Amino acid sequence: MVMFNVSRVDTTPFDGQKPGTSGLRKKVKVFKQPHYLENFVQATFNALGADNVRGATLVVSGDGRYYSKDAIQIIIKMSAANGVRRVWVGQNGLLSTPAVSCVIRERVGHDGSKANGSFILTASHNPGGPNEDFGIKYNMENGGPAPESVTNKIYENTTSIKEYLIAEGLPDVDISVTGVSSFGGPEGQFEVDVFDSATDYVKLMKSIFDFQSIQKLIANPKFSFCYDALHGVAGAYAKRIFVEELGAQESSLLNCVPKEDFGGGHPDPNLTYAKELVERMGLGKTDSGIEPPEFGAAADGDADRNMVLGKRFFVTPSDSVAIIAANAVESIPYFSGGLKGVARSMPTSAALDVVANHLNLKFFEVPTGWKFFGNLMDAGMCSVCGEESFGTGSDHIREKDGIWAVLAWLSILAYKNKDNHNGDKLVSVEDIVRQHWATYGRHYYTRYDYENVDASGAKDLMANLVNLQTNLDEVNKIVSGIRSGVSNVVNADEFEYKDPVDGSISKHQGIRYLFADGSRLVFRLSGTGSEGATIRLYIEQYEKDSSKIGRELHDALAPLVEVALKLSKMEEFTGRSAPTVIT
Repeated sequence: MVMFNVSRVDTTPFDGQKPGTSGLRKKVKVFKQPHYLENFVQATFNALGADNVRGATLVVSGDGRYYSKDAIQIIIKMSAANGVRRVWVGQNGLLSTPAVSCVIRERVGHDGSKANGSFILTASHNPGGPNEDFGIKYNMENGGPAPESVTNKIYENTTSIKEYLIAEGLPDVDISVTGVSSFGGPEGQFEVDVFDSATDYVKLMKSIFDFQSIQKLIANPKFSFCYDALHGVAGAYAKRIFVEELGAQESSLLNCVPKEDFGGGHPDPNLTYAKELVERMGLGKTDSGIEPPEFGAAADGDADRNMVLGKRFFVTPSDSVAIIAANAVESIPYFSGGLKGVARSMPTSAALDVVANHLNLKFFEVPTGWKFFGNLMDAGMCSVCGEESFGTGSDHIREKDGIWAVLAWLSILAYKNKDNHNGDKLVSVEDIVRQHWATYGRHYYTRYDYENVDASGAKDLMANLVNLQTNLDEVNKIVSGIRSGVSNVVNADEFEYKDPVDGSISKHQGIRYLFADGSRLVFRLSGTGSEGATIRLYIEQYEKDSSKIGRELHDALAPLVEVALKLSKMEEFTGRSAPTVIT
């Protein structure tokens, strides 16, 4: 057995190692600085405390982006030096973020061990490569992201760190081959278990969904399917689930070979970056003349986000979570006993609210950040949740789950077409969405991002919006003067959330203007600093009149967009006549 010793390495702090809810993200060149990654990992071990680290089992894997393999070897050596008993690594260092949560919650090691937590190496939907982004975050024993109390301790430790521990004499572990490697150290045996990346996750998906009914749908000659992993880690699961388990043709898979640089693309599943899928689904600027598939979907780099498309039809993430919730009990065996509750992030459209009210479900509106959903799920208060930024999930794990969302949609399609005969027209994605609108009304919705605007101007804009809220009569005079026919503002506030589980209060989570007809304007400020700020404007128009739910998005939202821009004095405060990105 190879033996190792513990080496104490002197170091000094780096500025800016404060992890957010999604961990620490920086350029690769920043992480490759001597001691940079090591400082953060040691700060995390110190925050967890020796009692929680010694003898622990940790998962260390990620989305396979550039620098991941080097980082995994460093973390293995530091884990050994800090007294960790076992490190589990997905083969080739690959595990999607939802699969890590699954492994923590479900996997049992060869010796009966369970995981205590994980380091996930990902920068999510950000580009990868030598000149692009890398990231690291810690997930807890429930499979969810570390809470703020832990991330604050990590950051405090990074500001005062003087040394880190690393195993000297421990060789690099071959993570391309499954199996257990054992080593000897000062505190006894240390193991690295390299395991198949997909087995545990596939097993969990098969316990949630009726794979036979989905197989029947995919076998229907009128049904066609396309899945784009954008060269992210979802490719490690796509062939196993969609081809081997469900019977889809391998030609249905796009960009499903994981690459360190995501093939030079931007692994963000939206209409801008999933260009090949968008073209194939008939939503491109030019008509290829080829009949699009009935169903299409895409994933981001670490496979926790999703985009769902029908033939020449885009499903907004806000509508997606509402439709899944409305159909879950009848379509997905996991929910056959009913939903415990549903939740959405505050900026996400209120489509889910209407479903919850109609079905008499517990409903929660939370700040942006998956940890808020996790608290509700741990307390047994929430079954299905989602956010407008292409994240959807349920209480099967404690992360959003892109492949789960795709399987949920396939399950709904399978249920709607269960009595379909070869001569029948399929119930399509568009049919399901339009029927949902006819039942619950339609929430026309868009997001405007103004990136890298002057920070002081952005703060002034937000302050002005807060001041306006003190006099709604004056606000409504302004609104009626801008555009006739827009409903009155009946309430305006800064969103504040009191967690019903732990009682914590989150303030200043966004400025809301709520209209009498159920429409909303939401303004959020993100990323203030020396390089400016990002203002996010969310515009939502609720339409209950079934004769008006088929309008074009631009036409339906134009009056409210005009109100939002003039009420906020967007151009006056930012100097911008148009947003950087519209989603």
